[in-house]
Amino acid sequence: MDRPQVVAENYANPVTCLFHVLFKAGALAFYILFSLFVKSFVIIFVITVFLAALDFWVVKNVSGRILVGMRWWNEIDDEGNSVWKFECLDGESLARMNKKDSWLFWWTLYLTVSDPCPWGCLVCVLFPTDKIVIGFYTH
Repeated sequence: MDRPQVVAENYANPVTCLFHVLFKAGALAFYILFSLFVKSFVIIFVITVFLAALDFWVVKNVSGRILVGMRWWNEIDDEGNSVWKFECLDGESLARMNKKDSWLFWWTLYLTVSDPCPWGCLVCVLFPTDKIVIGFYTH
């Protein structure tokens, strides 16, 4: 008797998922690896902040919209005040989103927010204290 095959859900947007993870890992990997080989704090700081800015842009403008259906932006009202606008999909549309894409998006955000403490401790032990600033800034 044949068992029914359970079809595993694949990523609906694998390229978006790849870049979502790639930019997060890129900033962290660059910081750790180049701190071992390059002695210029300024070069490491500038490139790490640039990679973190690319990650922010990808999350805000690409992966947030495609993977979980979120949008946000800033508007200036008539009185000159800054007003943030947030939108997300309704419940029905959200239920149709790919579960793997959503899981990857949220867990990479959770992990990158929660990991500065261990990395900060590692940086304190291995590197000069001025480089701690980058370690916390990139997360």
